This record gives sequence, structure tokens and C-alpha cells, in this order.
Amino acid sequence: MAEISVNNLTFSYETSYDNIFENTSFQFDTDWKLGFIGRNGKGKTTFLNLLLGKYDYRGTIVSNVSFDYFPFQVEEKDTITLEIIKTIIAPFLEWDKKMRDYEKEFELKADLLEESDSYNEYSEILNQYLLHDGYQIEELIKKEIAKLKLKEEVLYRPFSTLSNGEQTKLLLAGLFLKKNNFLLIDEPTNHLDMDAREVLKDYLATKKGFLLVSHDRDFIDHVVDHILSINRNTIEVIKGNFSTWQENKNRRDQFELAENEKLEKSILHLEVAVRNTAGWSDKIESTKIGAGPVDRGYIGAQSAKMMKRAKAIEHRKNREIEEKSKLLKDIDTTESLKMNLLEMKKNRVLDVTDLTLGYLNEQNDDLFDNYLFKNLTFTLNVGERIALSGKNGCGKSSILKFILDHDKKNKNSNILYQYKGNIKLTNDVVISYVPQDTSFLKGSLKDHIESMGFKESTFKMLLRKLDFPRIQFEKNMEEYSEGQKKKVLLAGSLISPSHLFIWDEPLNYIDVLSRIQIEELLLEYQPTMLFVEHDTVFTKKIATKIIHLNSKDSYIIETS
Repeated sequence: MAEISVNNLTFSYETSYDNIFENTSFQFDTDWKLGFIGRNGKGKTTFLNLLLGKYDYRGTIVSNVSFDYFPFQVEEKDTITLEIIKTIIAPFLEWDKKMRDYEKEFELKADLLEESDSYNEYSEILNQYLLHDGYQIEELIKKEIAKLKLKEEVLYRPFSTLSNGEQTKLLLAGLFLKKNNFLLIDEPTNHLDMDAREVLKDYLATKKGFLLVSHDRDFIDHVVDHILSINRNTIEVIKGNFSTWQENKNRRDQFELAENEKLEKSILHLEVAVRNTAGWSDKIESTKIGAGPVDRGYIGAQSAKMMKRAKAIEHRKNREIEEKSKLLKDIDTTESLKMNLLEMKKNRVLDVTDLTLGYLNEQNDDLFDNYLFKNLTFTLNVGERIALSGKNGCGKSSILKFILDHDKKNKNSNILYQYKGNIKLTNDVVISYVPQDTSFLKGSLKDHIESMGFKESTFKMLLRKLDFPRIQFEKNMEEYSEGQKKKVLLAGSLISPSHLFIWDEPLNYIDVLSRIQIEELLLEYQPTMLFVEHDTVFTKKIATKIIHLNSKDSYIIETS
């Protein structure tokens, strides 16, 4: 077991005056399963980049292992997948070619001495090849991907033809087969459906030697044995999973809030005492008015003595205030949010009856050859929150977009559907929509707020409650992290006066504390919702019904 040691780490970006890390020190072991958590924009990705050597910094990071990053960037995506995976593990293709070239040279020069440079270089490559299990590597890859419920045939397809879930699993399998590395896994579950998450969760639970950035609480709980947390003013490492960390944090926050309350009362008493002390000499000095010359001299002397004494007491109490103020904890708490709900005159918001849905296909216009699902029936009443669940591609997002397409105020002419069945939205229903995609967020935040017709100060105040850094307000939205872009979309939805909230994977990239904020908000306001979300903790807490799209031909409605 080796240790990765971070000592007095200080770093800031060239364009910023604020340090992201300042004299930060901590250690963790290379065989740990380390969960990495913290608010969006607090430095998680920056720290990963520092480990990877992408930026200069002050201080030291000491390690005897190499770091590898997921998601791994594949340059030639049309390459056969097996070749890509082998190249991730070690330069097998390069070694194979060099060894073949040397072997041909040896055949032509049978008298070549074993002490020659060619023979020594060949021996060195062969040793590396053996060290990295070169002769067994394809079998090892096949065994590894079987653990991820993948069939061998995916290895012989171009990488570009694979689904996001298949690509994620294959890249992780390759990275875990590398020797002497510590893996930095950055949000592997984004865009994975629940089934794929379960497979990946079980796989990672069998591994060790990685740092995992994830905002999915159930996922983290299942796979990690330590937590590295970036708090508001500190970084801490604890043994346990996310639930352990949260329980400790809640207990510590309650204690520190009570201590803060005591300190604040003590500081208030000291401040009152300082003001009273400062007034002593003034009161005595004011009695000189109307007194005789001798009395005025005596009173002046008394006032001077009292002023000197008052200054000494004031200085001492100010020092006490300063010392007590330093003891106040800047606790990483969340502020309560608000929603702008419109009142519905009717109880029924949406009726879907015997809906069969598919996309238009120029090659074949027969809906029953192209449908995503068929004969779907459900109702949505005021205060209900329906979650759509199922594998990627089963039609969850399509249902949301189809409903929006039926609402003339949200008409999306870019999507062409074929459908049979009926869908009925209550007249004049106002819908607030959060899409999966954030790429359309461009330009200044101010212009975006104005284009949506919102009050700038109110919108920014809501973002600040979601711990959105104030410094980001002046940047173009292209520079925002994915989590920050999602917060812009969520803030827009929360501030919009609406009857129905349609959210499509709203929590992708959103940090854990913000997820908890949003959960508490929805449980308090009880809005009418139709949503898709792969965070199982969120779905179980928020949904009053879950529609499981099990296959093209069957679905189950589960009532919470």
C-alpha cells in the first residue's frame, strides 16, 4: 500500500485573484476506493487536473503511481474497439511491430550475438510485454468486459458504433487492466440509464485504487470506502461512504451552529460594553458645561483619566471580539429555495390514452415497425409527480418532448413523430421545461435573463442560493461548467410561474448539496411534475408514481 501525499498545495488560475487551494495538505492511500465530493465550482476537476500535471502549482504532490483519467479521450473512434482497449492498457501494437521486426532481423542474421544492441532492445521490449500480460491480454479483456455484462462481439466493432453506456464500460475495463496506476473517474454515470448504473456500480464495488467524482448518492454509497470532501473552507478525508460523511456533517453542523450562537451572543454583549465604555468619558466631559473654572479643570482631569481607562477596556474588549469572531465556523449550509406555482382550476392536468409513439422514418412509414413503446396510458393530476424510468432509447425523453410538442406555446417543429392514441393537456396549462441539453446556453448571463423576461436581481439571488459563484456572473455562459449551466436552467424553471414542471435529467452534473436543496424544495411545494432522472435517491423521494418502460410492449406503473 502506497500513499499519495498533498502538501501545502496552493493554486489559482491566471485570470483569477482568488486561490482555489491555499496551503492545503492531506493524504490518501493508493488502494482506497475514494469518493470525491463538493459543490460545483469548488475545485474537484481542478484537483484532478493538478494530479494529471496539467497546471503549475505551489507545494508538492508526491506519489509513486501514475494517474489515469476517465473519461478517456479516444481520438480515432472508427478504430476497432479491441485495438483501442489494448492501446489504453499498454502500447501492445507498437511492441508487437517492433518485436516482429527484430525477429525478422534475427532470422536474417543467425550469427547475431546475444550481446548486440538489437538483442538487448528486443529483450527489453519482451520483458515489458510479459510484465503487462501481452500474450494473455485479449483473454483478460474478454473476462473483464464480461463482468460488465458486455458481449465479446462489441470488441470487434468500430468504437463509434457503440452506445454511450458500452463505451463507458469498455474504457473503464481497459483502464482498470493497466498496471501501477491510480484511476481518476470523473462522473461516469452521466447519461447512463438505471440498469447500466447498477452494472457499473457492482463492477466498481469489486475494484480498488481509484478516486471517484460522482453526485449520485446511492452510487457513491455502494462503491467507496473513504470520502474526500471539499467543504466551504476546508478539505477533509474520512473513512466511510457518503452516508457516513453526511451523518458526521449533520452532527458537526448542529454542534457548530450551537457554538456559533453562543459566540454571537457573547460578541454582541462585548460590542454593547465597548459602546458603553466609549461613552463614559463623554458623559463626564459634558458636565463641564456650566461649571466654574476650578470644577471644569477637575472634571477635565477626571474625563482624561476615564478616557484612558475606557480606551484600555475598549482595546481589550475589541481584542476579545476579534478572537471570538475567529472561532465562528463558516458552516456549509444550504439556503431554502422557492417555486412560482400557478393554481390550477381543475384537478386533471394531463391524460395520455393508448399512446403508441415513434419517429418518422423515410425508409419505412409503418409506425408499428418503428415504435418506441405502445398503448401507454396514464393520468397526471395536480400535486402528482410522475417519474419515467427505463433503459436509454426506450422513449422517456421522447414522451416529454411529445407533450411539449402538443402544447402550442412550446411547439418544437424540429421533431417529427408518428403516433396513435390520445394526449390531452388541460387548457391554458403553463409548462416549465428543463431540457437535458445545455449547449444552447451562450453569451452573457444578463442577456439570457433578459431574453427570458426575468428580473436580473431575483434570478441571480436564486443562483447564489444554489451556491453559484458570484464571479461567474460576468463570464459568458460558454465558460460555465456543466453543473453551473444546469443551475441556470433550473433557476429559470423555478422562477417561472407554472402549472406543470417537465424536467429531463435535471440533476446531471449537479452537486450533492444542491440536489438535497432541490429535493427539500419539491417536498415542501408539492408541484405537479413529469420528469426523467437516474438518481435513484431523488426519484424515490420525489415521485408519487413511477412509470417503468420495461420494453417496447410493456410498462408498469408503480405508486409510491
